[in-house]
Formats: sequence, structure tokens, C-alpha cells
Amino acid sequence: MVQRTCGFAVVAGLVAAFAGGLGLGCFNLAAQGAAQQPRVDKLVLSDTIQPVSAGELDRAIARANSDGAQALLVELDTPGGLLDSMYGMAGAILNSRVPVIVFVSPMGARAGSAGFYLMESADVAAMAPGTNAGAAHVVSELGKMDDTMSQKVENDAEAHLRSYVTKRNRNLEAALAAAATSHSYTAEEALDKHLIDLISNNDAQLLAALDGREITRMDGAKLVLHLSNAKIEVVEPTMRERLLGWLVNPNIALLLLVGGALLIYLEFNVPGTIVPGALGTLMVLLAIFALDLLPIRYTAVLLLVAALVLMLLEAKFGGHGVLAIAGIVCLTFGMLTLVAAPVPEMGIIPSVAFSISAAFGLITVFLVRLAVRARRLKSLLGADALVGRNAKAMEPLAPEGHVLVEGEIWQAVASEPVAAGVALRVVGHEQYLLRVMPAEPNRPAA
Repeated sequence: MVQRTCGFAVVAGLVAAFAGGLGLGCFNLAAQGAAQQPRVDKLVLSDTIQPVSAGELDRAIARANSDGAQALLVELDTPGGLLDSMYGMAGAILNSRVPVIVFVSPMGARAGSAGFYLMESADVAAMAPGTNAGAAHVVSELGKMDDTMSQKVENDAEAHLRSYVTKRNRNLEAALAAAATSHSYTAEEALDKHLIDLISNNDAQLLAALDGREITRMDGAKLVLHLSNAKIEVVEPTMRERLLGWLVNPNIALLLLVGGALLIYLEFNVPGTIVPGALGTLMVLLAIFALDLLPIRYTAVLLLVAALVLMLLEAKFGGHGVLAIAGIVCLTFGMLTLVAAPVPEMGIIPSVAFSISAAFGLITVFLVRLAVRARRLKSLLGADALVGRNAKAMEPLAPEGHVLVEGEIWQAVASEPVAAGVALRVVGHEQYLLRVMPAEPNRPAA
């Protein structure tokens, strides 16, 4: 009996050991598989190319270079943007230790203007069906340039494009056509002309197609991509980037600027309220901060400053609307020309500018009328405001007595004795003593 019990114990121990070893082996295999699964960071750029989007790309590249990602996937949909921001973003892509994949997606997206340069600078350029890229001719951010300066800027942009298109083994002639003549390509045309490396419907299909592909880095080194069953981690924008992305919209910045100026103007009309002035100052400062990120015409800034000064002068001295009208005209022209936008999406929408001008004008006229009325009433307080009013004798005036004027009882003196209830008219006063005389015949009493 003892031997049988010992035998069962030995068998149970062997089974437990085998099960533990099997479980540990499975755990190790699972951990090894998880450790070997490649990871790809993904950044979505679906806005204009400006300092905020440049900061997002810099942060995403820095994260991919430090967290062990096999590649950085940039989903791009942009009409273009600022030249300086594009240079910085393309430079960040070229200097990234981790390969950068630029994917023009989803269907219907585009890589226009500056976006085309970013696509061509990537280690891998891809497009989704139904997308387009190109129209990359340089547009000045400071208005019309002379021929020499325009040629310098265009030559510099084309040289920038040549510096990496050939190293990426792409079609330099087709790329320069997009930069020089604003030619645009569909996804199929771009693939046929070797401007991109492949067409994919989605991220998973793209990474599967790139698995095992050999690419050439900017320094000439060869690198094989291992992206099979890669885990995609989206690089979410920070709260700061979300706020800046909202503020960098020129129409939002304009609303903040004009709204803040209106509140400050209201503070001048009703001094001592504090809140409108403080809130207006904050809004104006936020607008200035946002506009500092955009290409601004300084002549338009002068027009806006002139509009603000004219409005304040109207509130202070009362130009009977003349100064306000001049301010509205300056405001309208200043808003329409404020942002020197290289692409329409970065400019002030004309309907927004005219709507703000009209609303601001109506509010200004309303405030001016209130101010003028207040000034008039201020000079006609007390007995002065009663001259010319109708009155009624409350008792016989011989010649002094009490009269009723505008619902108030006043001491009055008549030019001749009058009976109680007679209709009178106030013709003057001596301090608080009214001078009255009988009203015209058939004139009703007050």
C-alpha cells in the first residue's frame, strides 16, 4: 500500500513538472513572438504645411528614432503650405535614422505643392488609388516678386528637389515638371513615371508589400525592411499641438483679433467694466501669437492698427460715425490682405472678412449711437430737460404754485395768474423754480 502511494506521488510529480515546463515554454514562445513583432509608428498629416505640422513631424521622427520602431509611416493629405516649413520637414525626413514612409491616403487625398516635396523626400513613397500629387510650383509668400528674385526662389526649390530625387532612384524629369510647370499626377501616373514606389489600398496592404524590400538610404547604405505583421502605433497630437493647430487657422485668428478689439472698444465706451477689456486683451494676444506663425503682410497689419485707432478715437471724441466708417474700411482691406497665403487654404476666406466687417460695423454704429445719446442726455439733466415740456397746474398759480411735469411735481411761477387744471408749457427755469405760461388753445394738458 505504501509502495502504491509512492508510485502515484511520483507520477503526479512528473505530470506536474511536464505541465509546468510546457506552460513555461509556451510563455517563452509567446514572449519571443511578441518581442519579434515589428512596430511602425504612424503620423497623420491632414492639414496645411506650416510650423505646427513641422513640429508634429519632428516629434514623430524623434519618437520613432528612440523607441525601436522599424519605420515611421506618414499618412499625408495636404494642399501644400509654407516653403520654409517644407524645407525643415524634408530635412527631418532625410536625416531620420528610421526609414520614413510617406503614404498619400486615404482615397481622394492629395500631396499638393509642398506635400509633393515631402513625398519625394521619403525613403518609400506610396499613394492610394484615387489620390493625386504634384502642382509643386513655388508661390511667393510675400506677394509678387521681380523676375530675378522669382527665378532665384524657383531654382533653389528645384535644386532642393534634385538633391534627393535621384538618390531615391526616382524620375527626376517628372519631378521637375511638377515643380516647374505645376504638373499633377494621379497615383497610376506617378507609379508609371517612377515618382512613387507602389500603390496600396490601406496601411496593412502597404506594410505587407514592403516586407523584405531593400531600400537605399541617403548615405548610400542598403536596408531591408522587415514589416510583416507589423503593429501600427499612431502618434497622437499633443494638447499643445491641437491648440496651435486650431489657432493657426487664419480665420480663427482673425475672429479672435477682431472680437478682442471689439471688447476693448466696448471697455472704452463703458469704462470701469474691466471684464471686456481683460478678455479682449487676451483674445488679441492669442491672435497675435497665431498670426506670428503665418506669413503676414505688414501693410495689412498697419491697416488693422489704423482701424483700431479710429474706433477708439470715435469712442473717445465722438466723430458722429465718420471715424467709425473710416475704421471699418481700413478693417475690411486689412483683413482681406492680411495673410500672404501660398495656397488658398491658408488665406482669409473673403466671405468671413466681409461678414466680420459688416457685423463689426453694425455693432460700432450701435455703440456710437448709444454714446451720442448718452452725451446728449448728460447735458439735459434736471430742469434743463423740462424746458419745452407740457405741464398742468395742480393748484391755482398766483403767480406761484405746484405743477405736474412728466409725472413729477415741481414748484413753478406763471407769467399770469392761472386756475387749477389749466394746461401750461415750461418756458424756462431759475435753478429749481420753473417758469411756465398758458399753453396754446386746444393744446392738451400734460
